[in-house]
Amino acid sequence: MNNEVQNNMVVSLDYTARLKDGQSIDSSIGKTPLRYLHGYQNIIPGLEEALTGMKVGESHPNIIVPPEKAYGARAEATEWLPRNIFPSDGEIQPGMTFAADDESGETYPMFIKEVKPDSVLVDYNHPLAGETLFFEVTVVDVRPATPEELAHGHVHNGDGQL
Repeated sequence: MNNEVQNNMVVSLDYTARLKDGQSIDSSIGKTPLRYLHGYQNIIPGLEEALTGMKVGESHPNIIVPPEKAYGARAEATEWLPRNIFPSDGEIQPGMTFAADDESGETYPMFIKEVKPDSVLVDYNHPLAGETLFFEVTVVDVRPATPEELAHGHVHNGDGQL
């Protein structure tokens, strides 16, 4: 059996992601490893590239992923929107995420930056846009994807369900 990270394989990964200042922003340590389908853009491109060819049990202490291979450069992409277009059945707070549809029907996220009584400042950048990310990783397991996983482009649970 192939134990190397390559396209069409389900990869289980222990990782910690940090910012330049060392602040941990996400980790699987002490939790279930991250499982994803390699080669299907289920994780950021720079991390997927760095993992290609690693073997089960192999670790890498410092994978550096620049913004252009993570969440992109930070753009001037903020806008004040009327408060009444947001749900009225709950409080809206900075840090919350909402989904919006454009004229073509494509859905994209908007991140709440500031809330005033009649308006809301949204930022269309991902919160990690413009950031270089630093990963510590260990490949825990690699297995061939099932035909269903390949057809759907993502990992299913062991019983074939999502």
